[in-house]
Amino acid sequence: MSIINTLVTAAFFLTASSIISAEESKKSEPKAEPKMTSPKGAKAYIIFPKDGKTVKTKFLVKFGLKKMGIAPAGIKFPNTGHHHLIIDGAKFDKSLPLPMSETLKHFGAGQTETLIELKPGKHTLKLVFADHLHRLHEPPVISEEITITVKE
Repeated sequence: MSIINTLVTAAFFLTASSIISAEESKKSEPKAEPKMTSPKGAKAYIIFPKDGKTVKTKFLVKFGLKKMGIAPAGIKFPNTGHHHLIIDGAKFDKSLPLPMSETLKHFGAGQTETLIELKPGKHTLKLVFADHLHRLHEPPVISEEITITVKE
């Protein structure tokens, strides 16, 4: 009889321990941080090259920003963020942090210009401004898309 009592008691404590552990892990799960807001009139734009221009295969892109400030990725401060350059209409989910790829470039150090190289032909460029966690602000700060022609 004592073996049965011991097994029942052990099963009870294991079950109770699992339930308590599961409840504790729920409490310690971090809550999703709300998106940072952008002020009214905030705007990202491409200073250079201008829409419709022709450039060489390696060229400078200058980023512009109004009513917000630049801060490196990881630095949380109101009305700040860093640029991301979308090349040729790279697709992304606006509800998630921006992924890094060859057509979606991150400038998490706070850069305001970059030298890029593209193959000859027509290309589009667009700036997306994101917060310290690479998420779009609310409302999003996205430039107008420009079209350029790249020639050798």
